[in-house]
Amino acid sequence: MNEFLQQLVSGIAVGCVYALVALGFVLIYKATDIVNFAHGEVMMVGAFLGLTFIEILKMPYWIGLLLAIACMTVFGMLLNRFLLRPLAGQGILAVIVVTLGLSILLRAFASVIWGPETFSLQTPFYNRVVRVGEVVLSQEHVAIIVLTIVLVAALYVFFRYSRIGIAMQATSENQLAAYYVGIPVQKVHSLIWALGAATAGVAGIMLAPIAFVQVNMGYVGLKAFPAAVLGGFGSIPGAIVGGVIIGVVESMAVLYLPEGINNVAAYILLLLVLMVRPQGLFGIQSKRRV
Repeated sequence: MNEFLQQLVSGIAVGCVYALVALGFVLIYKATDIVNFAHGEVMMVGAFLGLTFIEILKMPYWIGLLLAIACMTVFGMLLNRFLLRPLAGQGILAVIVVTLGLSILLRAFASVIWGPETFSLQTPFYNRVVRVGEVVLSQEHVAIIVLTIVLVAALYVFFRYSRIGIAMQATSENQLAAYYVGIPVQKVHSLIWALGAATAGVAGIMLAPIAFVQVNMGYVGLKAFPAAVLGGFGSIPGAIVGGVIIGVVESMAVLYLPEGINNVAAYILLLLVLMVRPQGLFGIQSKRRV
């Protein structure tokens, strides 16, 4: 029972990271109809920025975290302004090729700047445990879960009550209608890219103590994308739930299934769910009259 609970908490913690990356996928897609296949590499850049501020420049952890988030916010705006805004009106194939090229470019730049080595990023919770009765849990895993809950709650309040958040929701529902009622759609797109990059940066820094910081950690996006599809691509609650489900399934696969199954468990689960519910768990099936 103890081992089961430890694996469950570990799976939820990793699933929270998947959920935050999937959330970035969904936010950008809902507002701009663009699937950013470089989002995993954006997360990697956030992790390296956190490493730079915290480990290399020796800043306090929380200050380094906030600086990394601020840099990722600016980075997201720059990506939208100089790389993706010029693609407005182009075909979906052009956007896919550009985002795939961006992922390769970011990995190359990271390798040049920080090198191909694997780095560790220690947190204030390193090598500490939480005891709940006879169950011993890692503080790092518990901290990831708590931080994700706080961040999701903050995003809910932001989208529900702030003028900018409401404008983002309106833009994601209907860009043309939002433009007609006076919402600056291009600025909203820039803010959404900034928010997506910031959440990816937080996910990268949270993942760093578990998976270490290295140029290939962006491949986590290959797990976050199925999480977004599983929850229903375009559904923000679905991205959160889908990420946690995939994290838990992978963790349980390590405990109960043959070695190596955990690497494909997310895709097997995705196929099974899509066969029953093609729109995902929280997706809405749209119908067109022909």
